[in-house]
Amino acid sequence: MKNSILGLRTTIYLVPDMAKARAWYIKAFGKDPYFDEPFYIGFNIGGYELGLFPEKENQQRGDNVESYWGVEDIYAEHKRFLELGAKEHTPIKDVGGDILVTTIYDPWNNLIGLIYNPHFTLP
Repeated sequence: MKNSILGLRTTIYLVPDMAKARAWYIKAFGKDPYFDEPFYIGFNIGGYELGLFPEKENQQRGDNVESYWGVEDIYAEHKRFLELGAKEHTPIKDVGGDILVTTIYDPWNNLIGLIYNPHFTLP
């Protein structure tokens, strides 16, 4: 059987207040949503989907999955996200091969990864 996996397409974050999260993510990622409904807000970030779902009561979040958004200047973006109200989860670290990563929490404690990888290119 042929592998039909195409790669990462969507990362979804749970938020208790869709309007506030919409405004924060517009500032954080510098993009307006292309889909904006009470049940889902979708952003196209460099060809990948960032989605917001309304949080259900007592819904749990975890640190067991990390999605990383590519950046050109990890130091500037890390600082900018923190200035927008994000909290640091892990500091910027070199993981080898000139690749730098960091993770932060958005104001609703969703884990967001940022990565500078000068070697990554899309096919």
